[in-house]
Amino acid sequence: MMRARVPFVLAAGLWLAAFSNDKLDQWVAATILPPLQVETSVEVLDRNGALLRAYTVANGRWRLAVDPAAVDPDFAAALLAYEDKRFFNHHGVDPQALLRAALQAAWNGHVISGGSTLTMQVARLLEGSGTGQMAGKLRQMRLALALERRLSKQEILSLYLHLAPYGGNLEGIRAATLSYFGKEPLRLTPAEAALLVAIPQSPEARRPDRSVERATEARDRVLARALRDGLIDAEQLRAARSEVVPGKRRPFPALAPHMSDRIMAEEAGQKRHQLTLEKTLQSKLERLASEVVAGHGDRLQVAIVVADHGSGEMLASVGSAAFKADARAGFVDMTRAIRSPGSTLKPLIYGMAFDEGLGHPETLIEDKPSDFNGYRPQNFDKHFRGTIRLREALQQSLNIPVVALTDALGPAKLLAALDKAGVRYDLPGGQPGLAIALGGIGVSLEGMVQLYASIARRGVSLPLSHQMQGEHVEGQRVLSATAAWQVGDILAGLAPPPGAPENRLAYKTGTSYGHRDAWAIGFDGQHVIGVWMGRPDGTPVPGAFGADLAAPVLFQAFARLKPALDQQPAAPPATLLVSNAQLPQPLQHFRSRNAAFAPEKDAPAVAFPPDGAEVELLPEGLLVRVSGGKAPYTWLANGVPVAVSLGARETMLNALGRGFITLSVIDAEGRSARTKVRVR
Repeated sequence: MMRARVPFVLAAGLWLAAFSNDKLDQWVAATILPPLQVETSVEVLDRNGALLRAYTVANGRWRLAVDPAAVDPDFAAALLAYEDKRFFNHHGVDPQALLRAALQAAWNGHVISGGSTLTMQVARLLEGSGTGQMAGKLRQMRLALALERRLSKQEILSLYLHLAPYGGNLEGIRAATLSYFGKEPLRLTPAEAALLVAIPQSPEARRPDRSVERATEARDRVLARALRDGLIDAEQLRAARSEVVPGKRRPFPALAPHMSDRIMAEEAGQKRHQLTLEKTLQSKLERLASEVVAGHGDRLQVAIVVADHGSGEMLASVGSAAFKADARAGFVDMTRAIRSPGSTLKPLIYGMAFDEGLGHPETLIEDKPSDFNGYRPQNFDKHFRGTIRLREALQQSLNIPVVALTDALGPAKLLAALDKAGVRYDLPGGQPGLAIALGGIGVSLEGMVQLYASIARRGVSLPLSHQMQGEHVEGQRVLSATAAWQVGDILAGLAPPPGAPENRLAYKTGTSYGHRDAWAIGFDGQHVIGVWMGRPDGTPVPGAFGADLAAPVLFQAFARLKPALDQQPAAPPATLLVSNAQLPQPLQHFRSRNAAFAPEKDAPAVAFPPDGAEVELLPEGLLVRVSGGKAPYTWLANGVPVAVSLGARETMLNALGRGFITLSVIDAEGRSARTKVRVR
């Protein structure tokens, strides 16, 4: 019993001893202060200032920066009333409190109250010293007096708000409120405030996640004192006591992990980073990413990027389905990984062709077996459509027409357009070839979203940004406003995936060679979203197609972004909105670079059956006849060859079904003609 009294009796005696003021001043002035700059967690915030992610300080502790003005004033009132009523009147040590503590200890035979001021507690927390030893108590008193000379009362209170222990690796009120209540400390209930006053007195014993009973008892004692001091009334006391103390810690926000690590690397040493991302949307899309890979094995990965194409600000960036070292390589940011874009570059090529006067959405082009100086591309389904409009060729993502356009433009112009759009790319072999039109180039999802944002912005590029930095500088023009609108209009006519709303979202899918990458990128009047799916190690995903795998995710992402799409802009005044027959003669039918604007002589034509005819299927087949052209001839029905290398102009086609059929004929020089009939 005597041992318990000694520190407090001596401390009080020390204070009351006949030290002269000069001696005391010299003693305090000679105090060596510990560092007063408290290390706090690095924080990543969303565009509205909400916490996306925080990082621990040394030894894995959570200690988040907090402005005292952002703490509920009722908590501060309860804290001072319970811990240090004369905080604003003493100079670091409260003689009355020390004397009271010594007398209580002597009378009761054990410690009743410690007599420590809030400043003394801050001194102990700064140095990590103990509370029960006499030397430690004397050091706290001396340091408290020195702190009061160096700092204001508000600065001392701020140190307490940062350093107060709340159990485990939680330090400071903000870490406590986020962990126990899942909210910032600005608005607290009386019960929450009382719990936060009580825990630091015995942080391990009163941890709610370990002993709800002890935490509740301690909270209720603080509430009782608050009633006695007039901080709450009886009704508030009853309501506060009925509040359940949380028995579990909540995880700290951990959204946008890839982007957070990225900004940490870009701005090392900075404590607060504000991103353009929006917390609620980021959370929704991270859940979506986790959902869409479930049931597809343990290696399929997904990445999603959302941007406002008007400002260039990224609103969400999901680098993987989960930020962990698993078979999906979740730590890898797949929004920045270089992958083959498949068919997603085709809209840019069509837009450039429109600008170069090589075509118009209603221009006819041949989808037929073609040889481009030894390069013989095939359509994905190995079928040919014959003569088809450019609009249809893009919507059906045909390969041969887009290679023909690229051949006419020159591959180098496509790379120049990517440069203007600010899209970084990796070119295998170093020299551009026609294969880049079909995905023979490496780009990132971020880059592709930036490219589609350029199309959505009437053809003007704007670099995507992920930091809140005010003014945005407009980039270079990639396409004319007319060509960009035409591309968007074509893509908006693409049928949505099964079950998705028919909302005229302008979008394009892509599948890279060997089913390694599945893409879907789309935009409306305000936003652009890109989705990539595949395996980070680049191995094939059997049966994976952009239209089947990524497109549904794109539409789901837009549904989580907003309830309805923003309307696409109207066509620019200079846009030519006419049918093929009304186009100028050179635009009615695409010609290759070598034959541009040269009239075809003796081109093949379907002499029978005429276009739009209704014909009867005879037992021996359907009679067809070609005029013009050069033998041998190849006949196709709905893109599938049904008669190959025929010398005769007239033949019977067998194995035809009934209904509407598109018949195409291709001559020896690759020229074609087609007709649509109904077979009975």
